[in-house]
Formats: sequence, C-alpha cells, structure tokens
Amino acid sequence: MNEAEGLRFRRLQRPQVITDELHEPQHKGSSSYSGKVFRVTLLSLACFLLLPLLVVVLILESPIQPDVLSLNEPPVMSGCYEPNLKLREAQRLFEDQLLGAESLASVGDVLYTGTADGKIVKIVGRRIHVVTRLGRPPCGSREEEPTCGRPLGIRPGPNGTLFVADAYLGVYEVNPSTGEATRLVAGGQLVGGRKLSFINDVAVTRDGRKLYFTDSSSRWQRRDYLNLIMEGSADGRVLEYDMESGELTVVMENLRFPNGIQLLPDEESVLVAETTMARIRRVHVSGLNKGGMDTFMENLPGFPDNIRPSSSGGYWVAMSAVRPNPGFSMLDFLSQRPWLKKLIFKLLSQDVLMKVVPRYSLVVELHDGGVCTRSFHDPHGLVAPYVSEAHEHDGSLYLGSFRSPFLCKLDLSKV
Repeated sequence: MNEAEGLRFRRLQRPQVITDELHEPQHKGSSSYSGKVFRVTLLSLACFLLLPLLVVVLILESPIQPDVLSLNEPPVMSGCYEPNLKLREAQRLFEDQLLGAESLASVGDVLYTGTADGKIVKIVGRRIHVVTRLGRPPCGSREEEPTCGRPLGIRPGPNGTLFVADAYLGVYEVNPSTGEATRLVAGGQLVGGRKLSFINDVAVTRDGRKLYFTDSSSRWQRRDYLNLIMEGSADGRVLEYDMESGELTVVMENLRFPNGIQLLPDEESVLVAETTMARIRRVHVSGLNKGGMDTFMENLPGFPDNIRPSSSGGYWVAMSAVRPNPGFSMLDFLSQRPWLKKLIFKLLSQDVLMKVVPRYSLVVELHDGGVCTRSFHDPHGLVAPYVSEAHEHDGSLYLGSFRSPFLCKLDLSKV
C-alpha cells in the first residue's frame, strides 16, 4: 500500500462524530409541520364555532331599535350617597306570600298593595285579605300577564277608595270594603294617536277630582320593560283624567320611560321619574306654567322608580339598579353603543339579562332643589332586592318590590 492509498483508507475509517446539529434541519421541519397542523385545526374549530353565531347575528333581527343616549358621568357615591348597609336592617314580611308588591297605600292602620297575580290585597296585622282581582286567571306566565292584570301604582282617594294603575287593564277605582272595581281608563286604547301600552303609576288630587298617571311606553308593555330601558325610546307620557267629565288628556309626551309620579303640595306640578335618563322631571299640570316641564333632579346615582312623600317634607325615591362611581355602570356604557345593545338582545333573553344586571337597592330622600338628605343602601340586594317604592307609614319604610316574593319593613328610628 503506497502513501496515497493509505491516506485514503484512513479517511474512510475516520470515526463519525454524531451531534445534535446533524438532526437540527430534520427537527425544524417536523416542528414547522406540526405547528401548521395545530394552527389549521384551531382555525377550523374557531370557524366551526363562530360561523353559526355569525349567521345568527346577521340573520336575526334585534327586537329593539336603540337611540343614542347622552348621560352625564354618574355622581360620585360620597356624602349623602355614601354606601352603607342600612337597608339590610329591614325585616322581611310575608315571605313567599306576596309576589311583586310594587306599590303600597295606607288607610288608617291598613296597608293595601297589588300583586303579580292581578289581586288587590289588604294587610291587617299579620294577615292578608284579598280585596278584589282586576283581571282573570290563569296567572303566572309572561303570556298570561296581559289578561291576568298587573297592578302597579296604588293610591288612597279622599273618600276611602283606592286608585290603582294596572299596566295592561287600565286605571281603576276600588272600594276596599266591597271589593267593587270601577274602570276609569281602559288600557290599550288610543289617546292622542298613541296606544296606552304600559300604564305605570298614578297620583290623585286632594279633592279627588283629577288623576294623573304615567304611560311608560306606547310601544312596549310591562313584560318587556327591559327592552324599553335598553331601547331608550321617547314614547312615554303623562296623562290627566277628570273624574267629573271623564275627559282624558295628554299633559306631557316624549319622555323616556316615565315611571313613578307624585303631586307637589300646590298640586300645580307633578314629579315624574324618567327612569332611562336617571333623573326626575317636574311637569306643570295647572297654573300659569301648565304644559311646561323642567328638571327637579338631574343625574341620579341610580335609575328611579316610584316617588312617595316623606314625613319631613321631602320625597322617597326607590332605585333597584345604581350607576356606581367609582365603578363600572353597564347601562351608562351601553347608552352610547346602540349596536352593542342590538347584538346583546339578539343573543340573550330578558330573563338572562336580568341575571346579569348587578343588584343594588338604594332609597334616597330628596328635598326641594333636588337636595339629597339621606340614603339607605343594600349592595347586591341581599335583604331587600328589586326595590320599587319606599312608602313611609307609622315611623317605618315599607319597601315594595316589582319582583321579590315579600315586603320589607325598615324601622326609621334604627337608621
């Protein structure tokens, strides 16, 4: 073997050093392929899940046509609005015996209220007695509510009778002794070219000659109240009924969810809770300013329901949802985003949305000029959820609710 052949032989027999570098190109190619498979699979799965949702969003029509609303930044919850737990001092009464006792009226020591099954009842001590039923059974479902009836606002008249606003059936005068119910205004009728679709609260003058009541919407009924809040349509009105002539007239229109109503002492004006706008309006119903309107209280910390007088000369305002500041107010956020409201109502039912809206009960006492003097809170609505009215009687606040199966009683001497 010569020198050249020996050199060639040694090169062939040289041991091969195996390192990770030799496999790196193959490893990279495998990783790249696996990554592509994973991304394609993930993208396919996302398309599979989102495509039906996209079809639903494009095809389904939203039940609401929301307006863009301009709400001021909510007031800071400090001072008079400082959060507390005072509403949790309330005592629950008649648990699982009174469902949806939205409003209350007192005649002597007897309390009266309307319930979700269309009844007017009186409360004497620890007993509940049925006075009358405005509608007809069956009751209990969304479909049955318009015929069953849904009593909301209730007031005592000067002659010992009761005036009741039923959301569907109309405005009634009820004799609590005999149970006789006389319909004064029929629900569903056309007044001023618009339908009475959602009769809400009622107020009566001291002489009993005139009634003022709110019709929250000509488009939405009570069973669709959340649609009304989210749509923000300005189709609510205040109406006047003359007991002597039977004349029914529109006093004010184009309000956004007019709710609770309360006559001022001079009976020339009424306070009206404009729920969607988180404010209280003053509507002039007689005198030199008749037909005019101004604002009694702007930018409340929540969305007002019924308004009732307090013994100190002010007014109790009940709210079942607040606009937390500091914090996040969902309704304020959505007020500027009608497209998002439409999307939400395409995908979620009203019952589901009610579970999403944070519960927070708030009762405030307001005086002339919209001055807040005190407030009672129940964060998360643990004791007194869904408050709709604060009715002061014999040193206590009786708290009505549009949804709860009980009443609450708050002893004012303890808070």
